[in-house]
Amino acid sequence: CVEALKGEAQMPASLSAAEKSEMNNKAISAIILCLGDKVLREVAKETNVAALWVKLDSLYMTKSVAHKQF
Repeated sequence: CVEALKGEAQMPASLSAAEKSEMNNKAISAIILCLGDKVLREVAKETNVAALWVKLDSLYMTKSVAHKQF
């Protein structure tokens, strides 16, 4: 999953396109299984794990006052 989070361009060149796609799908599935309904609605349209991770990062890793207090 860590390799997939780096993006398809950063995956090892020795992997075939099918293996890269499978790795991407497995990483997306693993992340989606850990999300609650409310969060899932925010990221349900993402098909690439790197884009999904960036979306989650932008939604929940902000440096707002509420997040700092929590």
